[in-house]
Amino acid sequence: MQIRKITQCYFSPRGTTKKVVTAIARQFSGPSVSFDLMEQPLTKQEQLSSDTLLIIGMPVYAGRIPKMCAEMLKNLKGSNTPAIAAVVYGNREYDDALIELRDLLKENGFSLISAGAFIARHSIFQDVAPNRPDTKDRRILKEFSEKSSLILDKFNENTATDLEVKGNSPYCQPGNVPLKPSGDKKCTACGLCVKVCPTHSIDIANPKKTKKDTCISCGACIQICPKNSRGYHGPLYKIAAKKFRKKCAEYKRPELFYLT
Repeated sequence: MQIRKITQCYFSPRGTTKKVVTAIARQFSGPSVSFDLMEQPLTKQEQLSSDTLLIIGMPVYAGRIPKMCAEMLKNLKGSNTPAIAAVVYGNREYDDALIELRDLLKENGFSLISAGAFIARHSIFQDVAPNRPDTKDRRILKEFSEKSSLILDKFNENTATDLEVKGNSPYCQPGNVPLKPSGDKKCTACGLCVKVCPTHSIDIANPKKTKKDTCISCGACIQICPKNSRGYHGPLYKIAAKKFRKKCAEYKRPELFYLT
């Protein structure tokens, strides 16, 4: 199939999901545009033509893609448009995130030619999978992209079937992560965390605090803080981190799915 344009779409508060999508897109030639949902929330409908390839990546939070992203993706429409989907998780499990993303894309007129669940440094417990994606991951990403390209060459929108991926429907109920980042005494009230927070959970009047009922623990505020002030603090975090490290120490490999 002749592709005239590549569209990348991702939500990447700590930068790792963007890395995965960029690595996949690198294997395809042609003009490329990007939708960074952190910087450009999809508030109005975007229509992609059938000669566009969509490469989309979402982080996994508590076994699902972020609710706010699921809502935004309803505005991304295709017309039997081929797509490659990736979910990125922190070495625990991706549960129903990939099948949820697949179903969202299918409803909106996209045809998945391939999909993958990739591992990256955990967004809360940063010493879990600290160097992922690593050299092995990058090699697998390259192989995944090359195989996806071969499938795309033979893709026929009129005969395409549904891509089978791992997951359950109905999906698991997304849990509420009790751990929320906050600022400490190093905070200078520069306001960068206030600007970057996708759920507006930080008030410029008191940027050390976080609105716990709206924060999704994405880590964008930690990533941007120039003073390393924002983070996860307190005894509850230390206890949870120790348990999580022990539970998720196993080295996991990406799981890949291809249209046959």
